[in-house]
Amino acid sequence: MTTDARSARTPRFMDHYSSTWWIAELLSTLLLAWPLFAVLRQGPPLWISAALVTSMGCWVAFLGAERYSPRFATTALAVCSVLSSATVGTAQGAAIIIAAVSVGILASHPTPSARLITGVCALDITLISTSVLASETSPLVLLSAIPVMLVLILLGLSRRQYQIHAQRTAQLLEELRQAQQAQTRAAALDERARIARQMHDVLAHSLGGLGMQLEVAEALLSDQEDPATALQHVRRSRRLAADGLAEARNAVAALRRDIPSLPEALAELADNHRHDQHTDVSVHTTGTGRSLPSGVTVSLLDTAREALTNAAKHAPGAAIAITLDYEAASFIRLRVHNAGVPDPAESPTTLDNGREHRDDGFGLTGMRERLALVDGGLTAGPDGTGGWLVTADVPVTEGSCR
Repeated sequence: MTTDARSARTPRFMDHYSSTWWIAELLSTLLLAWPLFAVLRQGPPLWISAALVTSMGCWVAFLGAERYSPRFATTALAVCSVLSSATVGTAQGAAIIIAAVSVGILASHPTPSARLITGVCALDITLISTSVLASETSPLVLLSAIPVMLVLILLGLSRRQYQIHAQRTAQLLEELRQAQQAQTRAAALDERARIARQMHDVLAHSLGGLGMQLEVAEALLSDQEDPATALQHVRRSRRLAADGLAEARNAVAALRRDIPSLPEALAELADNHRHDQHTDVSVHTTGTGRSLPSGVTVSLLDTAREALTNAAKHAPGAAIAITLDYEAASFIRLRVHNAGVPDPAESPTTLDNGREHRDDGFGLTGMRERLALVDGGLTAGPDGTGGWLVTADVPVTEGSCR
């Protein structure tokens, strides 16, 4: 636990770690000891001397224990003020000084409860009044002692409010620091999970498709002895390996830099595709943009990249329109539309042993799996107007946005 946290949990009247605080303690002790010594030289009754010496001992106990045990220290301070108040009628000035200073400091201390402070103050005033009225002391002593004590009590209560406010502020700052640390740890874990998903998707799909093609080629060579068809599958495996390596390099490059906002990333993706494929690609954003979790950004960006790759392979030259829709409050929608419909013989997806598969290792199944990681869904097919439309919907709540 840090020093700040310990200080917040154990409030203190003053900063005992200040290099000059011992001077204030010494001066306060001399202020109380001097009139006490003067009274004791006059030879007061034994119980008066015992009460004043005991109260002074309680003051010293307060100074020694306040740093380490505030509750014990404030109890000693309360006893000091009560014993001194009981002797005001005889000791007068010395007792008034000790009682007023000790109860004023007690009222300023944040450790005791308000009820305890009120009770001690009321008891002190009662004892002072009783002591003065029961003795032959002039009532003027009472008229001077009570106002002095009340002024110091009010000053102490004002100081107490400041102390409590400072303590609560320190606690809030500590809680804020801990919350920021927890948020940082959560962000780091989220980033690690995103990296793990990114690398898993790239390697799992690429290596999975590669293994499937090699199994088919092995079966063709060993059982059917069809080297021509096996050679086609080997070539397809080589393309899968090359595309998988390129995807892995792109993933590593993306992980080395900060994730931009989704509209910026889509614009950059469209510019690259336009430059590489010499195809008209437009990007439109509707609604009010908002911050998205990194997983949502990466999933939608990879979906757009995959849709552009499909368009380039199966409908080359067709104009492409990318639309990012923020209008819905509960989800975000990405649409990638190209004006050309793929030739059925060159569909983006084919069937291998009853399983949906795509030459470059991802395909619609890969896009659906990636979106499923963020609870999203995918639809793809002809749009009814002579084009091909890929639509990805991802639910986004306020709690998931950063």
